Amino acid sequence: QVQLVESGGGLVQAGGSLRLSCEWSGRIFRFTRFGWFRQAPGSQRESVAFFNANGVSNVGDSVKDRFTISRDGAKNTMYLQMNNLKPEDSAVYFCNANVLSTHPGNFWGPGTQVTVSS
Repeated sequence: QVQLVESGGGLVQAGGSLRLSCEWSGRIFRFTRFGWFRQAPGSQRESVAFFNANGVSNVGDSVKDRFTISRDGAKNTMYLQMNNLKPEDSAVYFCNANVLSTHPGNFWGPGTQVTVSS
């Protein structure tokens, strides 16, 4: 079984930065997608950034020049560096792993709240 836990959310002023972390437990050997989603109140959950099955990073157009995704396998942690935050970035951010092996399944963390004040 894979478990994901996010941390690093909080309240920040517009223009500020936050780094989110997603720590995983359980072995993630092969996956189709491993990354971050966000969901604002009244909105659908949207993809923010992810690694594809080849380990290549993809970042959404709305955050492309401001957000960076990375991961440290030695620490079992994935990161989302968010710079120049805007009020419209306010949302609950979720870590997601669509795992093929060792433990197949689509796993989600509980989420971490990011609030950007204007």
